[in-house]
Amino acid sequence: MDFISITVLDIIDVLVVAVLFYQVYRMIRGTSVMTIFAGIFIVYLLWVVVKALNMTLLSSIMGQVIGVGVLALIIVFQQEIRRYLLLLGSRYAKAKNRFVRRIFRSAGVRSDLQWTEEVAKACRNMAATYTGALICIERQGDLGAYAATGDTIDARIDVRLIESIFFKNSPLHDGAVIIRQGRIHAARCILPSSDNPHIPQHYGMRHRAAIGLTEHSDAVVVVVSEERGKISVAEGGEIVTVADAEALVERLNRILSA
Repeated sequence: MDFISITVLDIIDVLVVAVLFYQVYRMIRGTSVMTIFAGIFIVYLLWVVVKALNMTLLSSIMGQVIGVGVLALIIVFQQEIRRYLLLLGSRYAKAKNRFVRRIFRSAGVRSDLQWTEEVAKACRNMAATYTGALICIERQGDLGAYAATGDTIDARIDVRLIESIFFKNSPLHDGAVIIRQGRIHAARCILPSSDNPHIPQHYGMRHRAAIGLTEHSDAVVVVVSEERGKISVAEGGEIVTVADAEALVERLNRILSA
């Protein structure tokens, strides 16, 4: 029975591999990359079987293919790898500042997020008039590259200013607004569109852009649909619809103060 010998390190090894595979699954689920990953995994299992059967020539060929495949994996999964590294970095930054935030949470966080009420009121008014809007809130990740595609404003957040930017005849309405440190940093910004095939059909390009940005960064994006008059919030590649302005304020405050 020596071949069944299992040590604590073996258990830890299996658990670590299981966690890594789960994290990979979380990164690629709902995308076309899932099919590619499944194909690569099948090829790897086939290689293991070939090695176990001592098929030397085929094992050598497949070993070379898999060796080169590491570079191919980096190329194929570059967006997912970038997203995961960004997630790790943002979590580290949050953990680093968590103690300080807990100390000042009762006074500082609440006062710093008062501008979310202005954003929520503007979104409520625009939803009532079926005016489309795309509002990005910068967090740990720098959105400077996307802000550079638009026009710098650097203004205090105000309901009428936000509504004026997204008014259909405004030269700044076609694009996104980026909020940085509680101020409107830039407008008319271009965002990357998500290629997730599982996004519901009733979501248009504005919603795809919101999801796309949250796939590439840790930003939070508020979307107002001009077709349905609904308010949605995108974060981490996921998007949900909120009921009203109060629910929007509550959700933003919960996400931004986490």
